[in-house]
Amino acid sequence: MRYRPLGNTGLSVSEIALGCEGMSENEYTMCAALFDAAEEAGINYFDLYASDPRLRAAVGAALKGRREKFYIQSHICSVWKDGQYLRTRNLEEVRAGFEEMMALLQTDYLDVGMIHYCDALSDWDTILQNGILDYARELKAQGRIRHIGLSSHNPQVALRAVESGAIEVLMFSVNPCYDLQPASENVEDLWADAAYEKPLTNMDPERQALYESCQRRGVGVTVMKCFGGGDLLDASLSPAGAALTVEQCIHYALTRPAVTCVLAGAHSVEQLRRSLAYETAPEEEKDYAAALAAFPSIRWKGHCMYCSHCAPCPMRISVADVTKFLNLALAQGGVPETVREHYKLLEAHGGDCVGCGQCESRCPFAVPIRENMKKAVEVFGY
Repeated sequence: MRYRPLGNTGLSVSEIALGCEGMSENEYTMCAALFDAAEEAGINYFDLYASDPRLRAAVGAALKGRREKFYIQSHICSVWKDGQYLRTRNLEEVRAGFEEMMALLQTDYLDVGMIHYCDALSDWDTILQNGILDYARELKAQGRIRHIGLSSHNPQVALRAVESGAIEVLMFSVNPCYDLQPASENVEDLWADAAYEKPLTNMDPERQALYESCQRRGVGVTVMKCFGGGDLLDASLSPAGAALTVEQCIHYALTRPAVTCVLAGAHSVEQLRRSLAYETAPEEEKDYAAALAAFPSIRWKGHCMYCSHCAPCPMRISVADVTKFLNLALAQGGVPETVREHYKLLEAHGGDCVGCGQCESRCPFAVPIRENMKKAVEVFGY
């Protein structure tokens, strides 16, 4: 298992993490089986958005004796009321729900306390104004939440939260099809057939700005819906008109700026191991570039996907890294200190480019790499 820093939190997190889909199956016995398999594989991070008290109790039982082996990302504002799930902004319900959750999980603290499901700017304003964020900060001051997060599907809302400085972790939906869709307050738009009827080209600029802002600010991104609810794995369901593999979906998410881990939901131990196979898969099986370039319904021309098909460079330039830092600087309108220092640490830089063009001949997306190397020199000075 490979591990990555979760933004600036100081946590080192397994890049394959555990989602809670499927944990309640087989009368909740699946929960312990999934945690056993996760521990064996080196998974040390999981998400618990569900508020079902029976599931939370099952997770608490599964963690008994090994709480310190897992980082918990669990959600406040996700409560159980009248026998069903409810997302609430009622502070009294939020407080009561948190106390119940902690008792059921049998823990004194959450590693990441996730403010649950905010997809509207007006809802973010509510979180700021009615005491929800203040309550999360109160819990952090008490040590009951180590880090504050937010879950969202809307890049406008997520960007507002990230740039406010209020959150340290963002749970966001990341996959090649969702990345093409503009912001919406209705999450259903992400997979609606009508959204893919017209030709789509390149990443929605608000999503790119979000990932780059997270990278600059040290906000770690934990990924949900990496497989688009399974649709991306089935050509007959995929909005792209073609299927991707599990490895390709995971690799796409993990190569986005600021992404730390993919939360792999599983309805069986075998499904979890299917995602874990990514860790030992050869690079050619992870490679998503050729598949994306061949999508019948989507085009990515001119947009760097950080796939590294341009390598090897005779001057040992990591074109993907130079381009990523260039994009971060251009989005900021200047060179943030962290970006400058990361660029400096590269073995070779934009100024080392000799303009041979070998990289461009290999790029599946027709990116003007030589032009980007010249821009890097203009921005960074070398």
